[in-house]
Amino acid sequence: MLLSPFKLERYFARYEFNTEFLLCSSDCESMSISELLALEDGAADKFQRHWLGYTESLGSPALRSEIAGMYSTTKPEDILVFSGANEAIYLFMLAALKENNHVIVQTPHYQSLSEVAKGLGCLVSPWRAREENGWALDLDELRRLIRSSTKAIIVNVPHNPTGYLMPRADFDSLNELVKENKLLLFSDEVYRESEYNPADRLPAAVDYGDHAVSLGVTSKTYGLAGLRIGWIATKNRDLYDKLASLKDYTTICNSAPSEFLAEVAIRHRMKLAGRNLNIIQGNLTIIDNLFTRHASLFTWHRPKAGSMGFPRLLEGNVESFCADLVKKAGVLLLPGTMYDEMNNHFRLGLGRKNLPQAVERLEEYLVKS
Repeated sequence: MLLSPFKLERYFARYEFNTEFLLCSSDCESMSISELLALEDGAADKFQRHWLGYTESLGSPALRSEIAGMYSTTKPEDILVFSGANEAIYLFMLAALKENNHVIVQTPHYQSLSEVAKGLGCLVSPWRAREENGWALDLDELRRLIRSSTKAIIVNVPHNPTGYLMPRADFDSLNELVKENKLLLFSDEVYRESEYNPADRLPAAVDYGDHAVSLGVTSKTYGLAGLRIGWIATKNRDLYDKLASLKDYTTICNSAPSEFLAEVAIRHRMKLAGRNLNIIQGNLTIIDNLFTRHASLFTWHRPKAGSMGFPRLLEGNVESFCADLVKKAGVLLLPGTMYDEMNNHFRLGLGRKNLPQAVERLEEYLVKS
């Protein structure tokens, strides 16, 4: 299998750990191990005594039980734990697809959601979200994209990088369409529980039936990227068994300390999500004001969920702008070209506590430019 370089990850490899302000981070504010353990009486002592042997390949029973409780209809045996979300994406593609299958992917998207399928020899069609429609998706367009060789539809709800959240009626219709056509639905839900209005939260795809796979992770909404714990929830037993078998060729099992900490985190996930939503809401006000002051330079559709948005630069070239900004001001933005999006957009992160200082530095740059 031949995979193209992962443009976004290579971009971050260049800048992430030597730039003062990451104003494009996809994850939320993190915390220390001691802060996490302080959420639960006795957790710190249990962590000190936690055994450092191999863990169960499927994920520890206690962790899988906690994850299953995040959904309405799942059981621990429907949960498979991975080392982060990207391993889960990779192995789903290997388990579900073969050469010449057709796959439809919500676009723009995180590169691995299409690249692994391409590497397997699949034909990939973009189901394009358009800025002029507020990044909404057209279900009639999706119907026209489906072929006799279509195997899977890949979506990301809430959406990276736009912050768009599909309406409930559309998500219901999408699941019905997938079932009618006997397809698989892979639903990347790593930003679930970060909706600005909890009433907008969608059911998890896994709770619609065995046609669906829900992807989750501790990194985004909960701000615990360093745990490297992700998971898939599915009632499709054949697919689950294939995933479990393939994992024997990648990580085999997960980190014992990470699984323990993830178990604590998921028990207290609403506190973690609430903390980060407070940060995001404060940062949204700052960005709204920034874009009002610089309306001739930026425009955006305000996100509805998640820790990022996808504004558009109205003057100049976005790659040149981002390169000059990080060089002269130490502020990193991610050009939309990292998503193969060529209309001068850039990813703006909303989940970090130092956003006010980063915006101040950005505005100083704008005034001087």
